[in-house]
Amino acid sequence: METTHRVVTGDARSLSEIDDCSVELVVTSPPYPMVEMWDDLFSGLDPEIGERLADGDGQAAFARMHEELEAVWREIKRVLVDGGIACVNVGDATRTVDGSFRVFQNHSRVIDAFEGLGFEPLPEILWRKPVNSGTKFMGSGMLPPNAYATLEHEYVLVFRNGEESRSFEPRSERRYSSAYFWEERNRWFSDVWTDINGEAQALGDGDLRERSAAYPFEIPHRLINMYSVYGDTVLDPFWGTGTTSLAAMVAARNSVGYELESEFARLFGEAVGDVPEYSRDVVERRLEGHEAFVEGRLADGKEFKYQADHYGFPVVTKQETSIRFYVASAVRETDGKYILTHEPIEGTNPWTEERAGDVPSSDP
Repeated sequence: METTHRVVTGDARSLSEIDDCSVELVVTSPPYPMVEMWDDLFSGLDPEIGERLADGDGQAAFARMHEELEAVWREIKRVLVDGGIACVNVGDATRTVDGSFRVFQNHSRVIDAFEGLGFEPLPEILWRKPVNSGTKFMGSGMLPPNAYATLEHEYVLVFRNGEESRSFEPRSERRYSSAYFWEERNRWFSDVWTDINGEAQALGDGDLRERSAAYPFEIPHRLINMYSVYGDTVLDPFWGTGTTSLAAMVAARNSVGYELESEFARLFGEAVGDVPEYSRDVVERRLEGHEAFVEGRLADGKEFKYQADHYGFPVVTKQETSIRFYVASAVRETDGKYILTHEPIEGTNPWTEERAGDVPSSDP
């Protein structure tokens, strides 16, 4: 299997290099309006935003920032296939403007914008950010009533393009081989993620990640596995340090990214050769996690009805029997694109050799 990955240095308000209805999944984290690190960016896009901030008119600045984002959402509507999914990671902002402290609800503005474009909102996910500060409040310390809760979570807002889900041919091989484990389903499709810590992101310079406010690798990696299949194309219009592309490479999907700052793409290119090793590490962690789940379930006296066709280890449901894992084995750059070769992992799990006879075959 081969996948293709490209990064366009350009403004995502016009995804001119992407055809209509050619993307199956969007996974992105835009600049957050009213977070000070993004003031210069938004003011560069619309000078009136800087003027409103200088005047202390936070509401007007907030509204105009979201107008700039809405131009990108319109382009996403154009390039997504019918039934395609858009996942937007965004956090709310707290800020004092003209002497008044308040929260600016970015997530609700994004929801309104997507609904206005005809997207169907799906259940959203909250994930808790690592917080280093010892203080869990803002305001007047131990004295009521003028303290405020600290924002320690962000939203993954999930939207479907249109009313109908994507359709596949019966028993689609690429869909069934893209299955996730039952226990992964239970963890990933919870509406609150408390196990994200950001430690798994391996590519890119640390200072650059801070400048881009990159989200942890595990977030796009989960979303790509949840909402796409092998062979799909994943778009990130706010590419940053390329975390979404890295996740797509590891998950054996294609990807396209748009990024204003070419330096991000250059540094990503210097590190992309590490993807094969990183890919294998991620897949091995998933297999080891499943092995631990199986051991625990058997220790509790629970049985398995099925086993995976390509591995021999037991699985809970019939839908998991065709699951197949791929790792990147080679990376080459051609015509400004990265081409990755992916090889299937076969028989690497200890269950294949030692325990395969303990569970019945999935064959009738």
